[in-house]
Amino acid sequence: MAELSMHEDLPFDEATRPALVSTGNLPMHTEIRRLVTEAYELYRDDDSGAVADYIPVLAQASPKLFGIAVVGPWGRSFEIGDVETHFSIQSVSKPFVFALVCDTLGYEAARVRLGVNSTGFPFNSLMAVELNAERTMNPLVNAGAIATTSLAPGATLEEKWASVRERLSMFAGRELTINAEVYASESATNLRNQGIAHLLRSYGRLYFDPEEATDIYTRQCSLDVTAHDLAVMAATLANGGVNPVSGDRVIGPGVCRRVLAVMASAGLYELSGDWLYQIGVPGKSGVSGGIVTVAPGKGGLATYSPPLDAAGNSVRGQLASKYLAERLGLNLFASVPAQGSPPRF
Repeated sequence: MAELSMHEDLPFDEATRPALVSTGNLPMHTEIRRLVTEAYELYRDDDSGAVADYIPVLAQASPKLFGIAVVGPWGRSFEIGDVETHFSIQSVSKPFVFALVCDTLGYEAARVRLGVNSTGFPFNSLMAVELNAERTMNPLVNAGAIATTSLAPGATLEEKWASVRERLSMFAGRELTINAEVYASESATNLRNQGIAHLLRSYGRLYFDPEEATDIYTRQCSLDVTAHDLAVMAATLANGGVNPVSGDRVIGPGVCRRVLAVMASAGLYELSGDWLYQIGVPGKSGVSGGIVTVAPGKGGLATYSPPLDAAGNSVRGQLASKYLAERLGLNLFASVPAQGSPPRF
């Protein structure tokens, strides 16, 4: 029998295989509610950072907006602040479109075509494309994300767009629609992304027409969501790919854990190492101020606050995520010494 390579897709259905996972549980409901409220009150008046303005319409967002939402694996939510305010999903869409492509092609084929290593460069870096021999390094920076979108199911622009919108809507548990103003503003200012798409095409690392792939990518970033939606989407990744509110299976668990692995290594761009060091769970940020955090088996956390740091990550969102990750027991690397007698094997 040939040895199974670590890079091969597993030759069995992970959805039906026995679950060998360690997940734990969130605290009691009253404790979650208390801690979410504490985080909100602690950071609501923090005025650090600046609202993004390189996409003109984003500059209109109020810097005072701030919301926190936690959704557990049974669909129960704990929310405070501006959790029903609509904003464009932006780069938070990237891991969910990557999940769609992994589900369509297989996660090994997706790894080969897109890469899964962090770049160490800003999200829109051209240098990262030029310096990396394989050109696309991961699906969570713009180059890899545009390549990912180009692999969405469908033969035409509209078919690919329909598949992207449908799957992201399944993650959110409701039909998502485009913010027309954001889409128009981004379409008028996305020359850099168009350049990235053409550069990738020249290297054979884009899999659809560059202009159309960029347009689909711009549409996906312009989808309107709320902090509540993002928490449900994060909770779906935390729940083995099953939306805990709708009960619908969105992706398989094998895909789910690969998406989380890439989020852990590249979700906060060049600050991903700092994020993992301090918070210890997969996350993904967006330039409109959203951040999703996923604690496998425990639930999803989402924050919304438009002021960003220099790397394009929400300042209040990072502070609240760190506070709650510590107090809700979300950190994947946290452990305590074993207690009692050793088990019998």
